[in-house]
Amino acid sequence: MKIVKTVLIILLLSAGRLAAQGTTPANTQPTIMVIPFSQEGTSLRTAYEQNELVRVAITKVKEAFDKRGVNTIDLRAKIKQTANTGALQEDQKSDLKDEVINNSGADVYVEVEANANYTNTGNSVTLILTAYDAFSGESYANKVGNSPKFYTTNFEKLVEKVADTEIPNLLNTIQEKFNDVIDNGRTITVKVGIHENSKFKMETEVDKEGNFLSDVIEDYIVEKSYKGKYHIQGMTANQLTFDIVKVPLKDESGNNFRVSRFASDFRRFLRSKEIQCTQTINGNSLVFTIN
Repeated sequence: MKIVKTVLIILLLSAGRLAAQGTTPANTQPTIMVIPFSQEGTSLRTAYEQNELVRVAITKVKEAFDKRGVNTIDLRAKIKQTANTGALQEDQKSDLKDEVINNSGADVYVEVEANANYTNTGNSVTLILTAYDAFSGESYANKVGNSPKFYTTNFEKLVEKVADTEIPNLLNTIQEKFNDVIDNGRTITVKVGIHENSKFKMETEVDKEGNFLSDVIEDYIVEKSYKGKYHIQGMTANQLTFDIVKVPLKDESGNNFRVSRFASDFRRFLRSKEIQCTQTINGNSLVFTIN
């Protein structure tokens, strides 16, 4: 009986430690938003509103995810929600879709491209589905599906047939990639450069222990990277580049990790060393310039 009680206590303590660390279960499903593929110079709103087949395809793909218990975000609701902020204005370029995706709270977004094929032997639909990590833009999966040919113009049914066929395989691949992110973290890049008028160099001693600037920067990255995973791409007297810095999926509070928080924490760290810098954030890429 004493042994059983001891084992139970150990299990309860272990569970408590895991909960305190904010551990994410390996089988957690990502939240997905389905959006239209938009060519360069075309806004998301235009791509969505001016193509009926694309609207049908987005609806059917989202429904296919919903049938499988996936938590999805409705693009139409986001369009209405962000209409007053100007995030989806008619003249906005497609490369600014990142703002919409980031504000959606989605873990993954799936771009949908749909084309109707008319032939003498029947009509069909080609559906192109590409899944991306909403944080880094990394491609997760790509599927191209063609419906059977029918003498019909009911393209909604044709799209539904393709979606029901392709979504299970697409979702399996997305889940595998997402599980890897949970286990190993997401990737950001960090580049620290020195302004031409700065008194600093990467080999400048910056503390009483005689550590170089490059040393304290690397020590910080080691401490803050997820599971200590990082890689230095290169270093010169004026620049230190990390092409891989792993960050967690969630922060200590269980919220989605924000790269802006990583940037501000790093900037404050440098300030504690009496080093001033500016920062630029572009997606998952961070660029710091030491003044």
